[in-house]
Amino acid sequence: MLRTLPNVVRFRPARPGNPDLLRRRHAMVVVLTFLTGSADAVGFLALGGAFSSVMTGNMVLLGLSAGSGHADLALTSGCAIVSFIAGVLAGARLAGSAQPSDPVWPRRVTHALVLELLVFVVFLVVWVINLPHPSARVALGLLMLSATALGVQSSAIQRFGVPGLSSTYLTGTLTSLIAGVAARSPWRELRPRAHVLLALMTGAAVGAVVALHLPAWSPALLLVPLLLVIAVSARMAR
Repeated sequence: MLRTLPNVVRFRPARPGNPDLLRRRHAMVVVLTFLTGSADAVGFLALGGAFSSVMTGNMVLLGLSAGSGHADLALTSGCAIVSFIAGVLAGARLAGSAQPSDPVWPRRVTHALVLELLVFVVFLVVWVINLPHPSARVALGLLMLSATALGVQSSAIQRFGVPGLSSTYLTGTLTSLIAGVAARSPWRELRPRAHVLLALMTGAAVGAVVALHLPAWSPALLLVPLLLVIAVSARMAR
């Protein structure tokens, strides 16, 4: 009885002994985090000055708008928050919750990512139709689509049931990385967190360059990484 207790207390993937699958899953989360950084850069620079995934930042912006009387900022940040919540609800319903019998990559995670892809396809269509300068109303709609898609993605990653694993909420990842450095944890334990944070910053940098200088290509930064992850995850699920 005592030997089975740890398996009840702490969730583990069904195939913890397959390091190749775990490395592949981590690589795909890194790719999704690159997408997150790109989406946040595009949203902040081209779609009204709010974020697609950083809801902490958007809540701060909403508070600032209340204190400063900035109605446009309140509308933009508020709509991003509501859209992200809607995406989380839809993604959680589709992806489900972590189960002890789950494989490394459950099929329902891929199903949720397909829903995210569909939202970004709508984003692409609206973006192309309204080039080169979308109106403020269209830009707000695009931001809401992007935030909805990132909410779905956030719920999909939660299905893995791995504490601290995320492609959108990364303040905790930064905190745990610095805490690990202070505690002199082995680099092999810190490296995955560093990869995710580097992917976020790289995605934001690339997204900023594209949004400012090649705006027509902005949707590619969202669709191409997601298509890659869906294709690889479909093979993993089989």
